[in-house]
Parts: sequence; structure tokens; C-alpha cells
Amino acid sequence: MSDFEQVEILLVEDSARDAELTMRALQKGGLANKVLWVKDGQEALDYLFRQGEFAQRIEGIPRLVLLDLKMPRVDGMEVLAAVRADEHTRRIPVVIMTSSQEESDIARSYDLGVNSYVVKPVDFHAMTELARQAGYYWLAINRSPG
Repeated sequence: MSDFEQVEILLVEDSARDAELTMRALQKGGLANKVLWVKDGQEALDYLFRQGEFAQRIEGIPRLVLLDLKMPRVDGMEVLAAVRADEHTRRIPVVIMTSSQEESDIARSYDLGVNSYVVKPVDFHAMTELARQAGYYWLAINRSPG
């Protein structure tokens, strides 16, 4: 994807396998045209706030962030907190897609303003269906403020 294209979905996922499954599901659902995959929370922050390797990208924010929690460098909770703290990004729908079923992670995510918290299934077909449904709901059904 070129830095000049508008990203609709920012996929923040350190697992290549999970990222591939998610992107395949979004593609199958007709939603993968403008997905950018970043491999950790620091890359996500750099993209969202136009820093580092993304400092020269065109302005604009994604319509949806699919966010893993457990990542190197900067974890998903830190990304979520930064997104919600900034007036330009606070309204972006953020869906946490993680393997963590810890009640403390779920509670903290909602305290920080996550829109949805989804536990990733281990089954391939269930994972692809989950990603397809999440993308479809947030991009095609849900109404976001202009």
C-alpha cells in the first residue's frame, strides 16, 4: 500500500499468522481494499500520529483500528490510551482482538474506551469469520460521526 492511499482499517498485530487470517477474512468480505498492517504498538502510534516512518504520509485517520493487546515495544493498552487521549483520534472505533480472556484486560480496555473486545478463536474458520464480521459491522453497518 502506498503512503498516499487512505487507510480504512489499521490492523495492529504482531502475529503474522493472525494478521494473514484477518486480512484474508476482510478480503473475503470485500473490506480489504485499504488495510494497513503494522506489527506492533509503536508502529501503530507512528502511523496514527504521523511520526517516524509515517511522518510524510497524507493526513487522515483510519475508519477502524483492529488492535491486539500483547505486543512488543508498545502494547495495545498503551495504544488505546493514546488514541483516546488525542482529540483527532478519540472517535476512531477500536476493536481489541486478542487471545487474552483476563477479566482485568477486558475491564481496563473498556475503562480506556474500547468499542469492542473480542477473544480470538484458535480455529482457523472461526477466526476468519470473526474478522470478517467485525470489519463488516464497523465499516458497513455502524454509523460514526463525520
